[in-house]
Amino acid sequence: MHAYFKSFNFSAAVLLFWMASPQLSPDFKFFEPAVVRSQTLQDRRVEEFRLYGEGIEQFEQNRYREAIQKFEQALAIAREMDDKDRKGRTLQYIGFVYYTLEEYPLALEFYQEAIAAYRAIGNGEIDDDSVYKNNEASLLNNMGSVYANLGDNESALQFQQQALEIAKQTGNLATQRTTLNNIGQSHVRLGDYGLALDFFQQALEMRDRVVDNSGAGVEQYNIGSVYLKLGDYDLALKFFEQALARLRRLNNKAGEVRTLNTIGNVYSKREEYETALDYYQQALAIAKNLDQPSLEGATLSNMGTVRREQEDYNSALELYQQALEIYQQIGSISGESVILDNMGEAYFHLEQDKAALAHYQQALAINREGGNKARQGENLSNIAYLYERQNRPELAILFFKQALNIREEIRQNITSLSPELQQSYTETIADDYRALADLLQQDRLLEAQRVLDLLKVQELNDYLKNVRGNANTTRGISNSPPEQQIWSNYTDLSDRAIELGQELTQLRQQTNRTPQQEGRIVELVGAQQEILGQFNAFIDSPEVQSNLDQLSRTAQRQNIALEDLNALQDNLSQLDQNAVLLYPFILEDRLELILVTPDSPPIRRSVEVSREELNAAIVEFRRALQNPSVNAQRRAQRLYNWLIKPIEADLAAAEVETLIYAPDGQLRYIPLAALYDGEQWLVERFRINNITSASLTDLNRQPRSQQRILAGAFANVSYPVTVGDKEFFFQALPFAGTEVENLAKIVSETTSLVDNAFTRDRIIPQMDNYTTVHLATHGAVVVGSPQDSFILFGDGQIATLDEIKNWSLKNVDLVVLSACETGVGSRFGTGEEILGLGYQFQRAGARATIASLWSVDDGGTQRLMNGFYGALQQEGMTKAEALRQAQIALITGDYSMVGGGQRVGTETSLENLDLEVEQRLSHPFYWAPFILIGNGL
Repeated sequence: MHAYFKSFNFSAAVLLFWMASPQLSPDFKFFEPAVVRSQTLQDRRVEEFRLYGEGIEQFEQNRYREAIQKFEQALAIAREMDDKDRKGRTLQYIGFVYYTLEEYPLALEFYQEAIAAYRAIGNGEIDDDSVYKNNEASLLNNMGSVYANLGDNESALQFQQQALEIAKQTGNLATQRTTLNNIGQSHVRLGDYGLALDFFQQALEMRDRVVDNSGAGVEQYNIGSVYLKLGDYDLALKFFEQALARLRRLNNKAGEVRTLNTIGNVYSKREEYETALDYYQQALAIAKNLDQPSLEGATLSNMGTVRREQEDYNSALELYQQALEIYQQIGSISGESVILDNMGEAYFHLEQDKAALAHYQQALAINREGGNKARQGENLSNIAYLYERQNRPELAILFFKQALNIREEIRQNITSLSPELQQSYTETIADDYRALADLLQQDRLLEAQRVLDLLKVQELNDYLKNVRGNANTTRGISNSPPEQQIWSNYTDLSDRAIELGQELTQLRQQTNRTPQQEGRIVELVGAQQEILGQFNAFIDSPEVQSNLDQLSRTAQRQNIALEDLNALQDNLSQLDQNAVLLYPFILEDRLELILVTPDSPPIRRSVEVSREELNAAIVEFRRALQNPSVNAQRRAQRLYNWLIKPIEADLAAAEVETLIYAPDGQLRYIPLAALYDGEQWLVERFRINNITSASLTDLNRQPRSQQRILAGAFANVSYPVTVGDKEFFFQALPFAGTEVENLAKIVSETTSLVDNAFTRDRIIPQMDNYTTVHLATHGAVVVGSPQDSFILFGDGQIATLDEIKNWSLKNVDLVVLSACETGVGSRFGTGEEILGLGYQFQRAGARATIASLWSVDDGGTQRLMNGFYGALQQEGMTKAEALRQAQIALITGDYSMVGGGQRVGTETSLENLDLEVEQRLSHPFYWAPFILIGNGL
């Protein structure tokens, strides 16, 4: 759950040329008849200029009410003289003052009249109307800002797009810059963060070409705000500090308040609460001297959030209430929704559930009307957590689903951003996915599987752009019919609340309200309370309870009724390998094991181990696997007891021979084959292949019968390589040359390219003519950085994973990456890079990939690959079984089942291996790192 701060909207803060003193502005032009004016008319003109100038001076001194009086006197003279030019400019300035005062209906009224005045001038009265077109663009911008503050983001975007079109026509860079920032802000509110950053970056690139300091710091502020929403706090702080420095140099107090607040928000997110409060206090001291109530309201809200995080909930509510009254007084719907959600969270912690739900629901209604996706997702998940605490799982699931689908919309909108930012956003919402999966684990296993598959695909999209998922992972998660009925009725009530809220906001913004209007406000507040009561009554109504009961009943049966299960089971049954699908799901307090068999409903086994304990064991096991001098069996058996022992009886009953494995989280960093049952390694009992979610429906596709291998080796050369900001130096791999020579002896149709013959230009165009592409070379798949992940060729060139997606591998059955570190980089992430590797080669067309989980031993790998390809030549041998037999050969030293009597070169004759070497190769460091990803046939 998160708290929000009303973001700084600079849409009206960048003052264009029309805000300068008219005597000094080069763009001001007066079109008067060529006749001698009377002295009286000249005096009136001078008086109007004087009043207008005094109004500007008072505005710049933050004396807004006095400024309005001066402008209205100037406007009266302009009307008297029927001077459309002066009338338009004065109307525009009055509208801007009312906007600054956050009296939005009055601002709109004056903006609209000003546009009419400018358009009247442009309709044939003058030859060059560019000045008035520019003024119209600025007015459209400001009207967009009004609608944004009223929560109507779609209307705001329409006005801003009109303004940008006019500014481009007239070539006005200042207006273009302002409008680009405004459009970016609208996209932020609509959850389109990638588009928002694009527009902010365009504005930033234009900034130095605009002679205008009034918008100092705006781009840095806006960009920082997006990074804050995406969870990249270091980048956010960097841009906010840049903005603050520029604002202080220009003495922009309002901008300084907003930026101090957002810097405080960064520290609050980092749980550095005292530092955050220090920034908020600085902001509040300045805000109290400005006639802009929303700045004070925002600061009070942020201070309330810190108090809430410090568990001082009553103090938090007092601060929130002060902020709420300010926002309601000025009619800031956006700010009101933030406060309501924050108050709901405070009441949640005080266990005042009725009050919490009422505030969450009000906030949700406002954000549904305004189209703010990010806040809707937050409101919905907050309601879900509330129902979860009340032990109402079906309702919690319903609201979590709606939150998840909104997050999926946002995820689709940020695929153009860097993988690091996508990953950062994923981390801010992943807990909600897991919370939903946790609830679904009770008896709705396939839905739980779908949710976590969706999160896995999301993690992949964080790592690789434009990854294809299957149909079940690209459209969110659907409602069941009972859920859909409940949700439809709920939104009907919400729509009624929206209508009342709109009328109430309009009335509250009226100055000098009539007694009738005051009475109507009382009526509307009462009606809102009534609707909140109806929400609660609706949830407890017989109709909803009937749907919930139906949902509970159908949930018990859906495992055997869902079409997807039938299709998956059909795939498993056609494998003819006694195969099952194993899904381990890591939850905070336990591990859930889901076993899908060909002919029965999914089996669920719950293991009492926390995520923290499991991850610690994974790290410890991986360290043991990577050190041949350490006995890994004890650590391997501990994980076996969690992952396999709880389903041993199920595996025996199904007579399982093949485990198709879809690991979750950091389980992706360890090979299932290396688990130990106390007597033998798991690979000695089962053939194993890892899959991605995209492989679920492609398990039984048969390989081509005639094997042809294209093999490349980095054997006798060494190269320095620079990738991104990293520098590498790669040594020769002497056994790699021998490895591909042996392949040619094992498989007659093998083309070998070594060192300088192993180039991009030679090997890439040929790949699709072979069934197997074997690359014995260096490579690195770096956590979170596909652009820095690569495969090295024999002439020192590289191919990044981003490039691999453009390769043509549609006829390739298997890609083997047999050298150092092709499976994972040097630090742990969530394991998505392991899946990412398989996905990328699948995307290029290959049906399976073999890669390593850690830096492998050159000589041991050569022997493993000899065994793998030797076994693969046997009639009816699958890739998964061939890998298994090669691994067992290293464990036991018995190479008979992989062609032990066949000589593959004097240096590496399998029948003359040194006994000491054989004992050493039995350690999983040598045989376990290689995993098969994808189709194992």
